[in-house]
Amino acid sequence: MNADLSTINKNTVIRPAQFPDDLPAILYLAEQTWAPTYQHILAPEQVTYMFQKIYQPAALEKQASEGQQFLLLLQDQKPAGFAAYSRQDEATIFKLNKLYILPAFHRYGFGKLLISVVEEAVKKAGGTTLLLNVNRYNPAKSFYEKCGYAVAYQEDVPIGPYFMNDYVMQKELEVSFD
Repeated sequence: MNADLSTINKNTVIRPAQFPDDLPAILYLAEQTWAPTYQHILAPEQVTYMFQKIYQPAALEKQASEGQQFLLLLQDQKPAGFAAYSRQDEATIFKLNKLYILPAFHRYGFGKLLISVVEEAVKKAGGTTLLLNVNRYNPAKSFYEKCGYAVAYQEDVPIGPYFMNDYVMQKELEVSFD
């Protein structure tokens, strides 16, 4: 289910993350992207709580061992973004669990490149639907819409003493018969 190495140009590469070797890069990216993404959406205490719950090294290793596939986007051989996706209970449904790009690289098309690589990997693994959760107040919702995702429903997911107030978005992936 791993995506193949994708060289976009000589300076940009998307490749599967290797645990534990790439854990420092994923942690660095999470530290640099988490607060800027959520500081205007969630209370500071919730941002801190969720980051500590999701992005501790042991939590990331557990996510990977439970089937999340992590991809690293490297620009000039340095980490610039990452994504994670996983198969759901139904064999043809996958979920995009994470997609983060360093703020300095926003609007370079890296998010679109990374989500395209995820979609191709999902199709190669037999997936026909890709789901994702996005906070209802996150401007990234419009990015996902531009990538062809539509709101399927909304949900409030408890996380500790807080809630994630999300839209669940989905995209039906076109299966190619090459």
